[in-house]
Amino acid sequence: MPSKVRNSLLWIFDAFEREPSYVRKPMFGCDAAYLDGLLCLVAADRDAPFNGVLVCTSREHHASLIEAMPALRVHPVLGKWLYVPQADAAFEDTAAQLSALVLARDPRIGVEPKPRKPRKSPKGRNSVLPD
Repeated sequence: MPSKVRNSLLWIFDAFEREPSYVRKPMFGCDAAYLDGLLCLVAADRDAPFNGVLVCTSREHHASLIEAMPALRVHPVLGKWLYVPQADAAFEDTAAQLSALVLARDPRIGVEPKPRKPRKSPKGRNSVLPD
């Protein structure tokens, strides 16, 4: 059953509301922001290490993003992404910087989402009848 608790970090996505391509979707109990079809940020309001902002990027961009925003670190579970925990003193400033980079279409942020695998139907359903 999905949680009815509202994510307290959704304010991070407020800057995207006027963007026609902005879409917010649930992702592993958190909320993900997509812009121009790219998965950009995840607002995670759960237990550590899913409590903060996850930056959807590739490892090749880690060093330059961390240099620009020292509060960022490699996510301990999703090592291809960076994050800043909500408990970090620079959390709000870093979240605002990240939102601005997403809006500026910074090429270091945003990944192509993997297509969802089709759900398997129960045995015998949706089967094709022979001619």
